[in-house]
Amino acid sequence: MDLNKLSVEDLIKKAEESKKSGLDLSADEDLSIAIMNLISIEEHFFFTGAKTGKGEYFDLLKTAREMRKELLKKIIKDYEGEVWCILKHLLSASMRLMEVGTKKLGQGNKPEAEDLFKKAYELYSLFWGINLGIVKMQDTRYQILDTKNVNYVDESGKRKDSESVFSKLGNLVQKAIDCCRE
Repeated sequence: MDLNKLSVEDLIKKAEESKKSGLDLSADEDLSIAIMNLISIEEHFFFTGAKTGKGEYFDLLKTAREMRKELLKKIIKDYEGEVWCILKHLLSASMRLMEVGTKKLGQGNKPEAEDLFKKAYELYSLFWGINLGIVKMQDTRYQILDTKNVNYVDESGKRKDSESVFSKLGNLVQKAIDCCRE
């Protein structure tokens, strides 16, 4: 996987440009979670309709789908080819992994839950990386812009090295999108 250069300043600039174009990243993060739930609702209407044989559930599925499409257009401004569907499925898979992780946590399987939560966050970060143009789709491989000049620190302020592309992307997205910042 080739890595191109990207500094924190470039990421912040890209986030600021997104805000100028109408994206409110903290509100859009909340909206992305709502969209995840709408995708989940669509799935539940499908399975309930299929299991009960009641067509009304498919009507409700259509209503939820139309709402999800409308809301997705608010946060996905620029896409080509099947990127729209890729982004939708990244949100969907992230939500499913969160749900399974929560079940595992409830069953007392914390290590497996944490692994599922990590994967969910990686997919969610990839969604934002593609949506904000941080990840470039090219020749069936994706490239994340390099972050080797970024110093990552843990909660205690100690420097940590991040080898994983997903970790780098997650850290960049975390810096750009802060839902607690008003």
